[in-house]
Amino acid sequence: MTIPASARSPLALRRRRTELGLIVMALVIIGSAYTLASLGRSASIPADIVPFLLIVLGLFVAAHLANRRLAPHADPLLVPLAALLNGIGYVEIARLNQELAAQQAAWTAVGIAGYLLTLGYFRRVRSLERVRYTFGVAGLALLMLPLVPGIGVSIHGARIWTRIGPVSFQPGEFAKLALAVFIAGYVVGNREVLSMATFRLGPIAMPEPRHLAPLLAAWGVSLIVMIFERDLGSALLFFVLFLVVLWIGTQRVSYLVVGGSLFGAGAVGTWSMFDHVQLRVSMWLNPWIDPLDRGYQIIQAQYAIAWGGAGGTGLGLGIPGRIPFQETDFIFAVIAEELGLFGAAAVLMAYVLMAGSGFRVATRARDPFAKLLAVGLTTLLAVQSFIIMGGVTRLLPLTGVTLPFVSYGGSSLIANWVLVALLVRVSDDAEGAGAGSGDEPTTVLAVR
Repeated sequence: MTIPASARSPLALRRRRTELGLIVMALVIIGSAYTLASLGRSASIPADIVPFLLIVLGLFVAAHLANRRLAPHADPLLVPLAALLNGIGYVEIARLNQELAAQQAAWTAVGIAGYLLTLGYFRRVRSLERVRYTFGVAGLALLMLPLVPGIGVSIHGARIWTRIGPVSFQPGEFAKLALAVFIAGYVVGNREVLSMATFRLGPIAMPEPRHLAPLLAAWGVSLIVMIFERDLGSALLFFVLFLVVLWIGTQRVSYLVVGGSLFGAGAVGTWSMFDHVQLRVSMWLNPWIDPLDRGYQIIQAQYAIAWGGAGGTGLGLGIPGRIPFQETDFIFAVIAEELGLFGAAAVLMAYVLMAGSGFRVATRARDPFAKLLAVGLTTLLAVQSFIIMGGVTRLLPLTGVTLPFVSYGGSSLIANWVLVALLVRVSDDAEGAGAGSGDEPTTVLAVR
């Protein structure tokens, strides 16, 4: 395989060496955690430790080699951090349920394949902007798919699953990526008119309604679908995505003010209209009013976090099976119990570093569409992580979103690896131009 000249620039070589070193460090942490979990569970070193390490090494090195070939100037932190979180999640899932762990391993391989395909197919970010309306329609269609009779499936009160034959998946995980492309492309294409307040609605000055119509339609349909699917966590996620990208793209604070007001009104409205929202809020404020049923999950999660203390009970030494849905919604509570405050904080810092890397990619992007796409993708990753960790710790009402890369679930894992691939592509496009001298590129902050 011939390495292109751009991949041999000083900046590219330095970044790829850093990335490989961080992947090796992540592999050491994952291998050590896997061994400790086995020792805690059965007091023996796992018999498959060598094949496990080889498979993990092969998957993550494949992503590194793809970066070396296809995105040599990309940020060196994104893939190692995603690999670390993916590995920690797998270790905890394997410690809880071996059958689910086998499936998660397969989904990890598919996720890496999705990463490679995305990086190889989209060689330029601008190619996505040209088909932004196609992505917008696809995103809305994916959101509505679980509502289609015959293929939509309701699980635990949320209708967010689609089953086609033997395959079940969550279309909303992929819809968020499509809508991120659409909102970034539309705002860039119309940022001048969206920035001008030429229409007045009482005391409020705003752009012409016809310019806001596509955004409001996509946002409104997203929220309506999510309400009918009883997936309010995703509704909040999409709301924040649209609001942040619109604010960054137009640099108008009024969008934040109006958006915040709409959110407050929507929150009060959904609380008064839907019983399941009232139940979530009640269990958030006081789960002890129903400790044996609806509040049981939250109470047991609080106990698990408390028992973990500062240093944790140790991998494999927690009490499995106590928390319902511990492999998905409450896996952060399992981590906090077995790794303690230090381990939970380390996982939190990994997400903070990923978000920081994503926003750094956005600030360095020279192309407005790439900048807004990076902002949107990073917002999705950061807000989704905050929502579920905040729900587990009772900082927020609990919502049914997954913890990216860590929770069990194929749809989430594949979608998030594709998300990282898009961020890597944006980063390479931004850093590659003018990087031949080995100097760090100049930071560009303005969208216009």
